[in-house]
Amino acid sequence: AALKVQLNAKLFGQHLAKDVVLKAVTGFSNNPSPKKPLALSLHGWAGTGKNFLSQILAEHVHPAGLRSKFVHLFLATLHFPHHDQLRVYKEQLQNWIRGNVSACPRSVFIFDEMDKMHPGLIDAIKPFLDYYEQVDGVSYTQAIFIFLSNAGGDLINKAALDFWTSGKRREEIQLKDLEPMLYVGVFNNKNSGLWHSSLIDRNLIDYFVPFLPLEHRHVKMCIRAEMTARGYAVDERVVQAVANEMTFFPKEQKIYSDKGCKTVQAKLDIHEDM
Repeated sequence: AALKVQLNAKLFGQHLAKDVVLKAVTGFSNNPSPKKPLALSLHGWAGTGKNFLSQILAEHVHPAGLRSKFVHLFLATLHFPHHDQLRVYKEQLQNWIRGNVSACPRSVFIFDEMDKMHPGLIDAIKPFLDYYEQVDGVSYTQAIFIFLSNAGGDLINKAALDFWTSGKRREEIQLKDLEPMLYVGVFNNKNSGLWHSSLIDRNLIDYFVPFLPLEHRHVKMCIRAEMTARGYAVDERVVQAVANEMTFFPKEQKIYSDKGCKTVQAKLDIHEDM
C-alpha cells in the first residue's frame, strides 16, 4: 500500500511501469518461498523515471534506500570502465553479490547504464538469478535485481507515437503491446548490455518494464513537484516558463520531452527570482 501511494504521488506519466512493478513486487514480497530472485529490466529514454522508480523501490525494501548497506548501485562507467578487464570484473561482481546476500538475503542490486556495460559481463550473475534453491550454500531467492537501460527507448517512443497518431490514449497502451518487441530488441542490440545474454535466453528476467516518453503535462507535473519539494508555492507562470525552455519531439508535433524531466531542477534554478 505504501509503495502504491508513493508511486502515484511521485512517478508521472508511467501507468505501465507503476502497474507492472507494483504487481511484481507485491507478489514477490507476499510469496513465502520464491523459486528465484526478482529481476526487473527497466527501459526508456533518460529522464522518464527509471532511476527514480528504482530508488522508491529500494526504499520500500530498506527504508534508508541508496544509503542502506543492503542496497547496492553499480554504474557501468564507474565500476566497470575497462573492457579488457572483463574477467576480473566478472569475478569481483560474483564475490560482491555472494558476500552481500550472505549478509542480507533481501539485498537489492541496481545496475545502471546497462547500455554502456560490456556485452557478456552481466552473464556472470546468471547462477544467482536462476532457479536454484542455493548456490554454494547461499540462497538468492529473496534478493531483488534491477537493470536500468536507455536501450529500447527508441522502440518504446515509436510505439507511443503510433498510438498517438492513431488517436488512442497513452493509457490504453498495455504491457503486451511493448514487452515482446522490447525483449527481442534488447536481446539483439549490441549496445544494450544484454546482447545475446543468457539472462534473456533462459527467461531469468521476470519483466521488461517500458517507460514511455513524457508529454508536456507530465513535465509540468514534475515542475510542480520540484517546486513543492523546495518549499515554494506553485506558481503556474513559473511552471509554464520552465516548460517553455524544454525541447520536445518529433520536430513537427512537439509532443514528447526529449530529456523527460531530467533538466527540470536546473531549469527551475534559472527562474527562482520569479
